[in-house]
Amino acid sequence: MTTNQNKPRIVVVGNGMVGHHFIEQLIQSGANQAFDVQVFGEEKYIAYDRVHLSEYFTGKNAEDLSLTTSEFYKDNNIDFHANTKVVAIDTPANSIRLDDCTQVDYDKLILATGSYPFVPPIPGHKRDNTFVYRTFDDLDAMRECAKDCKTGTVVGGGLLGLEAANALKNLGLETQVVEFAPRLMPVQLDETGGAMLKDMIEGIGVDVYTATATNEIVDGEAAFHRMNFADGSHLETDLILFSAGIRPQDELARTSGLTLGERGGIEINNVCQTSVDNIYAIGECALWNGKIFGLVAPGYTMAKVAADHVIGNNSLAFEGADMSTKLKLLGCDVGSIGDAHQATQGAKSFVYQDELSNAYRKIVVSEDGSKLLGAVLVGDNSYYDTLLQYYLNGIDLPKEPQGLILPASDGAPAALGVDALPDTASICSCHNVTKADINAAVAGGATGVADVKGITKAATGCGGCAALLKKVVDNELLALGIEVSTDICEHFAYTRQDLFNLIKVEGIKTFAELLDKHGKGKGCDICKPAVGSILASVWNDYVLGKEHVALQDTNDRYLANMQKDGTYSVVPRIPGGEITPDGLIAIGDVAKRYNLYTKITGGQRIDLFGATLPQLPKIWSELVDAGFETGQAYGKSVRTVKSCVGSTWCRYGVNDSVGMAIYIENRYKGLRGPHKIKFAVSGCTRECAEAQSKDIGVIATENGWNLYVCGNGGMKPRHADLFATDLTDEELIRYIDRVLMLYVKTADRLQRTATWMDNLEGGLDYLKDVIIEDSLDLGAELEAQMQHIVDTFQCEWTTTLKDEKALKKFRQFVNADEEDNNVVFVEERGQIRPATESEKYELIAKAV
Repeated sequence: MTTNQNKPRIVVVGNGMVGHHFIEQLIQSGANQAFDVQVFGEEKYIAYDRVHLSEYFTGKNAEDLSLTTSEFYKDNNIDFHANTKVVAIDTPANSIRLDDCTQVDYDKLILATGSYPFVPPIPGHKRDNTFVYRTFDDLDAMRECAKDCKTGTVVGGGLLGLEAANALKNLGLETQVVEFAPRLMPVQLDETGGAMLKDMIEGIGVDVYTATATNEIVDGEAAFHRMNFADGSHLETDLILFSAGIRPQDELARTSGLTLGERGGIEINNVCQTSVDNIYAIGECALWNGKIFGLVAPGYTMAKVAADHVIGNNSLAFEGADMSTKLKLLGCDVGSIGDAHQATQGAKSFVYQDELSNAYRKIVVSEDGSKLLGAVLVGDNSYYDTLLQYYLNGIDLPKEPQGLILPASDGAPAALGVDALPDTASICSCHNVTKADINAAVAGGATGVADVKGITKAATGCGGCAALLKKVVDNELLALGIEVSTDICEHFAYTRQDLFNLIKVEGIKTFAELLDKHGKGKGCDICKPAVGSILASVWNDYVLGKEHVALQDTNDRYLANMQKDGTYSVVPRIPGGEITPDGLIAIGDVAKRYNLYTKITGGQRIDLFGATLPQLPKIWSELVDAGFETGQAYGKSVRTVKSCVGSTWCRYGVNDSVGMAIYIENRYKGLRGPHKIKFAVSGCTRECAEAQSKDIGVIATENGWNLYVCGNGGMKPRHADLFATDLTDEELIRYIDRVLMLYVKTADRLQRTATWMDNLEGGLDYLKDVIIEDSLDLGAELEAQMQHIVDTFQCEWTTTLKDEKALKKFRQFVNADEEDNNVVFVEERGQIRPATESEKYELIAKAV
């Protein structure tokens, strides 16, 4: 342990989100240079994001969820000790004792020990295959166990319990939720809201048992466990996950003589001091005015207040926290603000309920109707930001406040504009960022949301304030006379959607024509590929045709993906991943003849690497002769439709996922869009094709198909949202046609489907309204446009092979047929790979 005896020492016990935020506050103030800071974390991992812990099951790893790095701590003179438990505090001696008996002195001690999951003392709760949901280690153990399980049950139907249920679904388990209270999320929701949430969650295949007490857990007959309930009924399940609330982790304080609350929690004052002046408690272990705050935002505020007091400023105070929440649980919107249960004396309420579209909204107002006291939202959180600002800032309600929760109409009050918010309005509660903070960042030179995020950290916590943040930033930029441009580039004063409409309505067929009519200059690397993509989406012309080839980037120009060494990869289409032995042999022959590296891709295709530019037409020719088409792996287009073997082979399959996957891929192949598009079709809810991580996901049910939309993998994975259930084949294809063409028509340049839907006003509900209800009367037009794409499909490899002018572009050198001698391969694991620079020099030296 490194120490500096000349500096006063701050010891931080706990390296969760709140403990880390305290460190960030020290660094931000420069106090890390004036103090010797020692941090002790009981886990082996450095601070990570527990708010998004469920994303660990959707592709993210520990590093992705980490809030910092050991290098960052080291660079800022923070000594971090992982896997180290503090077992005692000697308050008279101002020291702590570690589990290896090491004594560490302190001048100031910060307890950020957090909480632990409460496990009801049900007989059998310690059996194998029982878990809690708190750490990476918990999740790793669950994932390993789930490999041999079919069903999983969560004990607890609160906020954390429903998060846990989502985790079990992500693991492919049939999922149940058992809640002791008479409704789900009893703290946040009223009886009607809880009932509607229950209906919505059951509608996506999760069984919910409310008002259900578990008496014991014993051996099951058809599953690992049998849960016997107080009413005499029972439930069998393979895995049990306890998520029945949290308790403050206060044992260290208890054994050290600090004052605790009657029901636990370390008592603190308004500057987060405990009963011993130089010991502070922050986060879920701390008890303020008899309250434990189980959200991260209040913990962050405590961390900021404690850091301010520790370094001697004494300018801040903790005065409680707003516990309003906006969540998406199992794909269902849930919002709760203030006095959701109408407990205030004289309070009145207004309720809007639409059982057809699963929407429930309630606002609680003061007796005179002038102030908002609370709200409950289920099914649609688009009203949340406006209501929250009325509540937090005490803004006078409109004359008819019920209009704030009614569907949009001519007589309804407009949404609260950001101009109406006071400077003190909290925009980001996670990091306590106000409107004034954001405006100051813009005044200081921030020119967009990304800049403001970097300066203030707004929208980097739970992310729920992102839309409001953008409105505040844009509003302040406009107020300063700075234009908020939506132009695609300097050559076109239009958005991508504007250009799409111009091209379609005016029948524009070339970039030159569009530039002449609506642009200026010669175009650039932004507008040329974007317009090329739009032209392909609308007219489906050959992308290497005379009028279009100059618009394409390298990959599209050569119909192959360029690799790091200048060679190309070739990916033939294998619809649904189904391939005959003859097809496999043909690909193998090509790979062998041209000495190509081969790899099975995640999209169930075979990728051939190492082709030189002159080899591409030769390789395509052989593959086309063998019956293959281009897989368009190079384009912003439909890529793959992944599938499991479905009911044809699998004993769990309930429908022919392979047949549907092949049909879908053959229908949508050739469609170009703002970004790449991926599909998957699973034959049952075990989800072996991972459909919920795709732009379009299809899952077989006993009654047809469930359709999921707008998910994606990549740098920012996002689960698709359930769009419609139990569809016929015809309904499924009709909805996919409409969704894809609306996306192609309205999305921004290089915008994934997930971001596109999130940016739609009204999000998923709006999309359902447009696609299923045909509220804009666009359905027939979108279907016709898709049918045009289907009818005019051409394999770009085949078209190129017939075009002598196009083939001339596939030369390594303009005036010669020689190949590039700088392309050098070495052998590894029985195949070629690009040689490193040092390996090239060695080969040259040997040749000399």
